[in-house]
Amino acid sequence: MLPVPSPTVNVVWQPIPNSSQALALTAPVQSLLLTGGRGYGKTEAQLMRFRSRVGLGYGSHWRGIIFDKEYKNLDDLVVKSRRIFSNLDKGHANFLASVSAFKWVWDTGEELLFRAASDETDYWDYHGHEYPFIGFNELTKYSNNKFYNMIQSTNRSGFDPFEHTPRITSDNYAAVMSHEWGREVKVGDYDTPDGQPLPPIPLELVSTTNPYGPGHNWVKQEYIDPAPYGKIVRRTTRIFDPKTQEEIDVTRTQVTLFGTFRENPYLSPLYIAKLYEETDENILKAWLTGDWDIVAGGAFDDVWKKAVHVVPRFKVPANWHIDRALDWGSTHPFSVGWFAEANGEEVTLPDGSTFCPQPGSLIQIAECYGSDKIGTNTGKKWGAKKVATAIKEIETELHKEGWIVSTVWPGPADNQIWNVTEKDTDTIGKIFEDNGINWEGSIKSPGSRVNGLELVRGRMEAAVKKEAPAIYFMDNCRASIATIPILPRDEKKIDDVDTSAEDHAYDMVRYRVLKGNNRTATVIKINFPR
Repeated sequence: MLPVPSPTVNVVWQPIPNSSQALALTAPVQSLLLTGGRGYGKTEAQLMRFRSRVGLGYGSHWRGIIFDKEYKNLDDLVVKSRRIFSNLDKGHANFLASVSAFKWVWDTGEELLFRAASDETDYWDYHGHEYPFIGFNELTKYSNNKFYNMIQSTNRSGFDPFEHTPRITSDNYAAVMSHEWGREVKVGDYDTPDGQPLPPIPLELVSTTNPYGPGHNWVKQEYIDPAPYGKIVRRTTRIFDPKTQEEIDVTRTQVTLFGTFRENPYLSPLYIAKLYEETDENILKAWLTGDWDIVAGGAFDDVWKKAVHVVPRFKVPANWHIDRALDWGSTHPFSVGWFAEANGEEVTLPDGSTFCPQPGSLIQIAECYGSDKIGTNTGKKWGAKKVATAIKEIETELHKEGWIVSTVWPGPADNQIWNVTEKDTDTIGKIFEDNGINWEGSIKSPGSRVNGLELVRGRMEAAVKKEAPAIYFMDNCRASIATIPILPRDEKKIDDVDTSAEDHAYDMVRYRVLKGNNRTATVIKINFPR
């Protein structure tokens, strides 16, 4: 008699044991960010976090959506989902590939949609929807957190465990409890509470990203800065509960999990070797270690050295020229910067050391940045009169505290402040003038953006080499220090920065640098051909 064959198990997918990928499936939080280096399986963990609740009994109430800025960027997500779901749910799940659908549908009713959303204006396509599970693919692609915050209003569910079926039975109890408790529960391990309702449907926000991108700053502030990797952050809000008609405290939880290729035993050594062969130090750190203090591929990552370009605050010598520059903004931040132009005179720093920048070097000595939170790319919506008042207050304080002793002169401002937007209405520039703040025009001639980037880079290089006019930032200029070094290049115009990123402090600096480098040219008479 032939032996009875032993049953075989076809493992379609399983998390890497004892890894951040495995933690991602069971982390008991509402908001989860998966970050780190390349090659540890962030995308698969995001997909399986959703899939782990398919078939538990929630049916069509368990509905998810994963966003990217463009549909073409969802290709890898779709490929990986096909690889897993098509085998795991063979005959029970279908991917609808039409543009209008573009989603997975299970025969038990669950759905996972893939969608593109470029900015907050796309939110209105989803207003009123319900998505208990929301995901983002490469979250730092979004230059601000507006769409991210707005879409969370759809992170809800109408599922009522007492009103909707099926209830817990002996068939699904083990699966449900295994997921809720984060460990395997087998049928028969416990008395099955037949007829009891399912646990309330969870509301989850699961994002993946590497460092770098237009939204690097706000994502870093939201997820990286609040707590070390793996530590749960709790935010409690006092709300009115419609069910109880009482004020209650609601706590939302989030965690950031970090992973690297070192966790993944399935990676090819050839793939890892290629990572190690990268010659750009910043890219190497980003890809291998997921370093959030490094921005690979940016406009300044190869020339910016914080230890060189950021200097302690010091009292500006009386003979140094001081002026200010402005990049205007309302819904986006405005940026005012005060600059001292060195004349070769040596200064003493607070620790007793000396600092002697090359003549013509610019040092940003103060700032007024129009955002409640740096990195969100969201403006205060102040009018020109209020900004002018703030400028005068800062200049009074600079004199009063002895940081400067000389006059502050008008410097270059964004030329749009003189644009006439409405007939018989004063321009922004006129309002500034009426409130005692004058400006010069900025250089915005053809090619000035490309030229400006190279001039700013050149001054940063000069600071490192300690030769030629350079640029420095006093350590109290937080917005410039936070936003300029991590600005990415425009993918289509590599000689310019990505204008969808938070580039307002940079534009203000660029106006001032262009003024300094074109001072000589302004006295040359140019005869244009007739």
